[in-house]
Amino acid sequence: MSKCLMDKINYGCKEISQLRDSFHSTTQTDPGTVFQHWVPAVSDGRENKHGYHLLQSMRFAVEEINNSSGPQSLLPGVKLGYQLYDTCTMPASVLATLEILEEHFHSESESGEEDDFIQNQTAVAVIGPDSSSKSFTPASLLGAYLIPQISYQASNEMLSNKFLYPGFFRTIPSDKNQVKAMIQLLVRFNWTWIALLGSDNSYGLAGMQSLYEQAEDYGICVAFRGIIPSNKPEAATVMKNLVEGILRAKVNTIVLFSSKSKLSGFIPFVVERNVTGKVWIGTEDWSVSTMISGIPGVQTIGTVLGVSIKYAALDGFHQYEQKLVKTSMEYSNKDSEENCCLQSVNLWSLSRKNFSLEEYDVTSASNVYKAVYAVAHALHKTLDCDSGQCQMRRVLPWQLLSSLKQVRFSLDNTSVYFDSNGDPPTGYDIITWIWSGHDWTYRTVGSFSPDPIRLTIDADRIEWHTASSKTVPKSLCSPPCPKGHRKLLLGHHACCFDCQACAAATFLNTSDPTTCQRCPPQQWSPESSEECLDRTILLLAWDAPLSIALLFFLTCCVLLTTSSAIILFINLNTPVAKSAGGRTCLLMLAALTAAAMSSLTHFGQPSPLACILKQPLFIFSFTVCLACITVRALQVLCIFKFAAKLPPAYDKWTKNHGPELTILVVSVIILIISVLRVAIDPPEPSQDLHFYHDSIVLECSNTLSPGSGLELGYVSLLSVLCFTFSYMGKDLPANYNEAKCVAFSLMVYMISWISFFTLYFISRGTFTMAAYVFAILFSVLAVLGGYFFPKMYIIVLRPDLNTTAHFQNCIQMYTMTKQ
Repeated sequence: MSKCLMDKINYGCKEISQLRDSFHSTTQTDPGTVFQHWVPAVSDGRENKHGYHLLQSMRFAVEEINNSSGPQSLLPGVKLGYQLYDTCTMPASVLATLEILEEHFHSESESGEEDDFIQNQTAVAVIGPDSSSKSFTPASLLGAYLIPQISYQASNEMLSNKFLYPGFFRTIPSDKNQVKAMIQLLVRFNWTWIALLGSDNSYGLAGMQSLYEQAEDYGICVAFRGIIPSNKPEAATVMKNLVEGILRAKVNTIVLFSSKSKLSGFIPFVVERNVTGKVWIGTEDWSVSTMISGIPGVQTIGTVLGVSIKYAALDGFHQYEQKLVKTSMEYSNKDSEENCCLQSVNLWSLSRKNFSLEEYDVTSASNVYKAVYAVAHALHKTLDCDSGQCQMRRVLPWQLLSSLKQVRFSLDNTSVYFDSNGDPPTGYDIITWIWSGHDWTYRTVGSFSPDPIRLTIDADRIEWHTASSKTVPKSLCSPPCPKGHRKLLLGHHACCFDCQACAAATFLNTSDPTTCQRCPPQQWSPESSEECLDRTILLLAWDAPLSIALLFFLTCCVLLTTSSAIILFINLNTPVAKSAGGRTCLLMLAALTAAAMSSLTHFGQPSPLACILKQPLFIFSFTVCLACITVRALQVLCIFKFAAKLPPAYDKWTKNHGPELTILVVSVIILIISVLRVAIDPPEPSQDLHFYHDSIVLECSNTLSPGSGLELGYVSLLSVLCFTFSYMGKDLPANYNEAKCVAFSLMVYMISWISFFTLYFISRGTFTMAAYVFAILFSVLAVLGGYFFPKMYIIVLRPDLNTTAHFQNCIQMYTMTKQ
């Protein structure tokens, strides 16, 4: 029976080579036949210590599972084995995959008895390879036959497509999450004007394109894009042009979505051009790699921030490698000194190199370790090992694939499982480079979680390469607009703009920074606003201090008219009451009382009934009062001046109730005008949104309509007649001469209303509303004071003047004077 894992080790066969390890598990294993050499020996190459550590981490995990030295015995009765494939080129990677498939078909064709699985060495799972570009073809071929494949360094987002690569898993996060982390980093420091470079391979091109497409959604503009070619002599001109393009774009932040092998050829040109003071954002492949940090002069280029795989300690791994070093010293192999290429030597010669183990190596080795354990847990489930002994039966790759999708276990308090795309749920660390002279190290300053998206970073721990190491560099095309200013775009980049303040009554919606939007009718905004404010409601509230004062004034007026009516009614047959008009005075006082009460319609929110009564009630009541005064003045004037000249007309007018009919006709006319106005165009509660930009005036409609103008004209004409008749009687006997008082009252009345209308055209605020009420009450008080108070004075305080003898004496004196 066979199961398989796969790992990689980078050894040079002219190019960095790659070792993929197929693992099998049997009930017995032969350590001497673990390594199989598939590629012919070559004469040159160089060691890759990182690949060596990855290989040893795979062996470490397999031996830990086989020896049951881990937290639990995963596969009791089953031993894991492996095969190694060196894939230093793309064709070699394809050939290794085809070799695995050939073994798979050969095993199926020769399968016979049920017990054949004990001797079967066919791989049922693959671990590796180490790059996205070398993973696409193997993932496609292996996926077609549902053979599981787990990569520890292939991060291309396209490999998450289960339709194309149904058997692909990985223990490294997808580049989709890496792009999100880099964008969040740009947003965190408000770097919106950037250059974006990607390496000329599937890793760099796909990552660069994904970041470019998403950047606009976050307000980030890519001022310059370029592709970093392979490090060849003919690529020098392209490299120099890339550096010049960065400088011409005037960006301070450069995102390098590149593999370390490609980037190692580009950075020297940056150093040579003396590019300093920039911020360089790196991917997990190169941000913690000594291949880049070891480039001479790289410490001068500026601040380096990077995304890195979360560090995970691998307990016991360092001791395991040291044990191998000690054992290798005792193992003699003369051929190993002649060639270091893995295909021609065993691992003992490499172990004697005693490669240093760095955090970057441990992190990657941990991903290999997780991949091995993921397959082991899937085998545990497939072979029903929960009973303490695994069932000895043949396991097909598609069965293991099904179990692999469901694995979930913990390693060092870290949960390991795969989502529906075969990706791990892990995030990233955010690191920054730290230099002490020429000594390099890196510091973890934050972390990124993809689900939900959350970036945590401690900016105080970053050493910025600026005049002040605590000042964050800026990378902007245009500085941010002040609050409430819209952007006037310059060119095709949304990050380059001028600023223009939003006008009053408009606001800047943050979702559309280029347009000032109008506020809703019920709201307003001052100039340069980012939001609209509710308008102030203007009305004469019942509980406002000014309203309380006016209501007190109204109460006084009503008390005065009522008390005057009572006094006149009690003294109705006295000479003073008769000279004032007798019963007509009671009608006048009732009309004044109604006029004063009409002011109540001005308080609180307007209602339909209040709007109907507001103007007509006052105008009709005051018209009745003016009509009485006018007829009274005309009547007295006729008695003393025109009766002798026109005796028949006057007598006929008097005997046929002319004064009463005149008052009735005058009152009915204004009543008809008011009723028609209300019927044709009824006033309703309305909101004046135009007079004030920040307030709403609650009032009644049609305040200045043609109908109301006709009413005012009629009352004004009646006031002029009243004033004229009263003034013509200025030389009448003192007891019948109200010219001065009536003229003064009418003058006060007219001045108060002229003042109100002048104020009304200037202001519609609460004070104007109060002035309206005051004009009503002052008009009532003016008539009351000018016409009735002198009468009240005689009746109450000078009863000696309220006699028939006194009135006759005044008439005689007037007659003598005229003669």
